[in-house]
Amino acid sequence: MEAELSRGTIEKAYARWAPVYDIVFGAVFDRGRRAAIVAAERIGGRILEVGVGTGISLPDYKRSNRLVGVDISEPMLRKALARVAEHNLENVETLAVMDAEHLAFPDNSFDVVVAQYVITAVPNPEATLDEFSRVLKPGGEIVLVNHIGAESGPRALFEKGFAPLARRLGWRPEFRFGRLADWAARHGGVRVIERRAMPPLGHFSLIRFARA
Repeated sequence: MEAELSRGTIEKAYARWAPVYDIVFGAVFDRGRRAAIVAAERIGGRILEVGVGTGISLPDYKRSNRLVGVDISEPMLRKALARVAEHNLENVETLAVMDAEHLAFPDNSFDVVVAQYVITAVPNPEATLDEFSRVLKPGGEIVLVNHIGAESGPRALFEKGFAPLARRLGWRPEFRFGRLADWAARHGGVRVIERRAMPPLGHFSLIRFARA
């Protein structure tokens, strides 16, 4: 079983990342971010982006979508608020500090829930996914982009050895797809409709769930 992360560890890690996040990860994660936006806009409407971070993806959504962004890190969210003001993003309804495992929204509030590079960086991924499903309207989609751990071989061994350091950086590298598939099977109200390898090196995946 993969070791879990604490909320305190995550908050501290992303407070440290906030000043340099866009520089370090902007280009690396760009293809995944854009793929997630394209997937979300197939449905469109009211979109919740969980782990919105510095808001780097917000200007890339069509203005016809209504956006809500939440993040556990206040320093990251301050950068997102500045970005909304800079780009005059009137389609952003609100940005709020919020725990992904305890979303302060009513049931059936959103057409799409997007979480980019988030699900391996929360204390309880299954409880977080339960919340995503709860706030999603019937017929809506959960769109994830995330590093997915290798099942076996040298990369799996590296990820296992790297895990203790990765925890301090705020994520778990050995998170495998089976954990997501098992959650969907237990939940019963969602199903996986797409899993697609993404750059860099195919170590990341775009994963879509549809809610019944």
